[in-house]
Amino acid sequence: MTTREYCSGVERKELRRKELSATWPIQEDHSPLVSLKESGFPLIFEPAIVKDCDFRVREALFGRIGRIARRLDEQGKVLIIRSVWRSFGHQRRLWDEKAEEIRQRYPQKRPAEIAKIVSHFIAPAQESMHSTGGAVDALIHDPQTDRVMNFGNNVGLKLQLDETCYPHHPGISPEARRNRDLLMGLFEAEGFVVDLLEYWHFDYGNVSWAIAKNEEFASYGVIGERPE
Repeated sequence: MTTREYCSGVERKELRRKELSATWPIQEDHSPLVSLKESGFPLIFEPAIVKDCDFRVREALFGRIGRIARRLDEQGKVLIIRSVWRSFGHQRRLWDEKAEEIRQRYPQKRPAEIAKIVSHFIAPAQESMHSTGGAVDALIHDPQTDRVMNFGNNVGLKLQLDETCYPHHPGISPEARRNRDLLMGLFEAEGFVVDLLEYWHFDYGNVSWAIAKNEEFASYGVIGERPE
């Protein structure tokens, strides 16, 4: 399979996922959001763009992330939590900052073109799986080198947002492939599904998860504002 064939196949699947997600049933279980910051798990947290982020996830994700972190700890590595639940305001800020970055880089592009580029990797607030509390963005830190591991399109925590983000992109190095397989395998063993476009994004219990698992319904809808 060529790189172009692989990417086209991924994009067709993502288009179908978006179509299905608009009508996939949700039976909200109202499970709480709990803070990973207070977990005591061996984790590194990427600095958030919002103040006082306590990195909350739905209750069912909490223990699963803990087990992943401990398995990596046994290998001398550390799980990096990049992002989990985001309020609508948090998601809108991510969207706006990325849109401004694109505007600065491509001043000739029209607003609709910029929105299309941004939406390929950052969903509108009401559609983001991060708004459900059932999504985790993660990478892995190697204390021996004191660096984020090589995943094929990153320099530390900075990611190159293009087709190389697709989980099984043919153009990455063998080392990056092994590292992606490690990360994705740990999450998949705990019942998560890897996002079609982003190797670092994992879903559990939400609509994307339900579609991938062919579940009758999702358990987690969006939580737009921070619950107390």
